[in-house]
Amino acid sequence: MDDVHQRDQSPIIVWFRKDLRTDDNRALSSAAETGRPVIPLYIREDNTETGPLGEAQAWWLHHSLTSLSAQFESCGSRLILMSGEAEVVLRQVIKETGASAVFWNRRYDPAGIKIDTKLKEVFSKDGMETASFAGALMHEPSRVKTKTGGPYRVYTPFWRAIEASGEPPEPVDAPETLPAPKTFPRSETLEDWGLLPKLEWAADFLQRWAPGETSAHEKLEDFTDGTIDGYRESRERTWEAGTSRLSPHLAMGEISPARIWHATRGLSKADSADVITFRKELVWREFAYHLLFHNPDMPTESLNRKYDKIGWTDGEEDFDLWKTGMTGFPIVDAGMRELWRFGTMHNRVRMIVGSFLVKDLLIDWRRGERWFRDTLVDADPASNAMNWQWVAGCGADASPFFRVFNPITQGEKFDSDGLYVREHVPELSDMPSDWIHRPFDAPSAVLAKAGVTLGETYPNPIVDHAKARDRALAAYRNIKDAA
Repeated sequence: MDDVHQRDQSPIIVWFRKDLRTDDNRALSSAAETGRPVIPLYIREDNTETGPLGEAQAWWLHHSLTSLSAQFESCGSRLILMSGEAEVVLRQVIKETGASAVFWNRRYDPAGIKIDTKLKEVFSKDGMETASFAGALMHEPSRVKTKTGGPYRVYTPFWRAIEASGEPPEPVDAPETLPAPKTFPRSETLEDWGLLPKLEWAADFLQRWAPGETSAHEKLEDFTDGTIDGYRESRERTWEAGTSRLSPHLAMGEISPARIWHATRGLSKADSADVITFRKELVWREFAYHLLFHNPDMPTESLNRKYDKIGWTDGEEDFDLWKTGMTGFPIVDAGMRELWRFGTMHNRVRMIVGSFLVKDLLIDWRRGERWFRDTLVDADPASNAMNWQWVAGCGADASPFFRVFNPITQGEKFDSDGLYVREHVPELSDMPSDWIHRPFDAPSAVLAKAGVTLGETYPNPIVDHAKARDRALAAYRNIKDAA
């Protein structure tokens, strides 16, 4: 009886990963409901695939953990930070504290699944209680199946299946109290981890972003109170804040998709079409994880293997000019400079710059995927890989490879007055709207009046789009004929 009583009072470790929140955190709330002491723990794992995906997200993680630490301090608890292999760290904390249970929320990236599966197995053999909970997604990817019992490969039927499955579970509120252990284990410091960039390239991130759970809920409230009105159309406007800007908060788990979904219910002022369009974006993320779960090599391997036979170019110089926003195509350069300055890029422009890299420059989509991983604050192993494969035509339900975006007409359509380009490519700020997306075609008098000297103040185009399109289509025909 004494052993049972002692076990009932032993601490529970709640292992935080990309679920840096207290609201709708079922691992945390379930641990708190037991009445036992709770030890919040974040492990900086040796496996780089399970933590921040790049330098930009490492910056976000630093500030997010700072915010979460403050939340726990305010309620008499403490977030413990430790580094190393997950099993080694957990065993160390168990030894120090006498914890007899480890709770966590499930993750769905291949590396995370492998680690968690092993931990459940070894801890079960040791008599250690482990419990995993849903929360990163609204629907378990293993449970959403086609009528034949297989995984989905096309988005629209997937959306219909999700829509027909009913509402996701109601989100749970953050625990009101969190019992603390008699003593907390030792903790490392964020300063020791050196997550902030050594160079000041992220200096402007704070102009755009405020990492943390509080900011995530403020953004959600702002969005449902107004921005969602007209979302179906405003999300395509590159020059205005017509989206929720919740993606980095979702990527680091500062807010749950279920909380966002339920916040869009009963919005009497919002057009139902706007709500549905937004919800489809949430489900697009679910679709990405569905694909990753069933295709764990998706970040590195084309789902349609025939596209690996395309004769990709080395294009090192072109790749560097693309990364730095010096291609001579204003909408492409504006997007790449926004990415570098703010760690984000408008979704429409992501498609444009992706198409330009893969089709105009004929550079392997995987190189673009890796660059986005390193520079996006909302980098996500599933969405990033799926979206790049969509642009490259080699993924599930992808845009056909022969659909080559014209960066000039795309700019004129989605940035008609050039406001987006003027913000991010200031050397073109005095160009008239009629010419801002095609300065290389502008009369010399127009360039002179705007203070633009092509090849000096702004680059000439690095490719002829029409010829580049023909080259891409020829490469596509080669693999199509070979098949």
